[in-house]
Amino acid sequence: MSGWNDWLRAQDAAREQAALERSIAVTDDAPHPWAMRDGRRMLNLSSNNYLGLAEHPELLEAAASGAARGAGAGSSRLVAGSDTAYRALEEKLAAFKGTERALVFGSGYLANIGTLTSLLDRSCGVVSDSLNHASIIDGVRLSRATVYRYGHADINDLEAQLRAASAASHERVLIVTDSVFSMDGDVAPLADIIALKHAHGAALMIDEAHGTGVFGPNGAGYAHDLGVDEHVDIHLGTFSKAFGAYGGYVAASDSWIRQLVNTSRTLTYSTGLPPALIETIDVALELVAASHPQRAALRSKAARFRATLQGAQLDTGLSSTQIIPLLVGRSDRTLRLAERLRTRGLLAHAIRPPTVAEGTARIRFSLLASHSDDSLAEAARAIIEETEALD
Repeated sequence: MSGWNDWLRAQDAAREQAALERSIAVTDDAPHPWAMRDGRRMLNLSSNNYLGLAEHPELLEAAASGAARGAGAGSSRLVAGSDTAYRALEEKLAAFKGTERALVFGSGYLANIGTLTSLLDRSCGVVSDSLNHASIIDGVRLSRATVYRYGHADINDLEAQLRAASAASHERVLIVTDSVFSMDGDVAPLADIIALKHAHGAALMIDEAHGTGVFGPNGAGYAHDLGVDEHVDIHLGTFSKAFGAYGGYVAASDSWIRQLVNTSRTLTYSTGLPPALIETIDVALELVAASHPQRAALRSKAARFRATLQGAQLDTGLSSTQIIPLLVGRSDRTLRLAERLRTRGLLAHAIRPPTVAEGTARIRFSLLASHSDDSLAEAARAIIEETEALD
């Protein structure tokens, strides 16, 4: 054990030296616009509850109704853990996404891992945006496919990587990208990606974790917002953000879904979601589709907040969505700024390597439709003041 103890102490010391130590802090009322941290009420700028549905009374009633049917599903979905409510939800989800079928997973992470490892193998090439979510990166690694990483949202590099994949004569090639990037708040150039997909005979999978509910005429996602959804082979997302619940999904044609049902290990070897979550997601689908005012409000709030920070010469990167990073650079400076913001009653977290690249540590602000305009305006002023005062 001495070797392990020495290694653990060295790991602790290295993290502390690099200002990369993390801990789990207790946050009460975490999905809400205001949350409690260390006994203080703070404006919560770190939640992904974009439409404010996590506290919606209809979702709470649905959760209670589902819980009355049982606390858990009892087994894998391929055994006995998938009931009529599950099937009805997936049919409704497929209609919502405009696909032949949909499949619910335990989480967005499990959906990405299970989908990529089900569809890819050593004979395949996978072309992946360099800033894709960790669950995509991990799924790609586990798939054992040959990986071609292209510069973030760089269409010219994507084309070069597709040419390299074609030259390698892979049996199949898949392009995978987030639609809305979780740490930068920018969007994928989907129309250009689709053009290259068709030109090179590849398939396309997009992760709409931060796009579903926020974009599209009925909240179906960024691809639907652009009107290119029919050219996307695999739509993937989560219910833990704009839906205010938990779980993940894949929506695609019948043939793609049948492949996942038969070969996705994260589906096969995971217990189904509990009835409370299935009923909650079912109701959330209806609320999301009807949340037109909330989507419009979120867009306008994010635009004003971002413009205020930019007007003070603060660097918000390429953000164009409800996710607005404040790029700081060094991890230690970013931690100090986050602490200064907490003293001003703002809960906003420092994002550091390895979540983001070295030298790009940031404060990530995540806005909600349920934030008041006055609270966001006051927060923006405090952020500007504390950033300017940071040594």
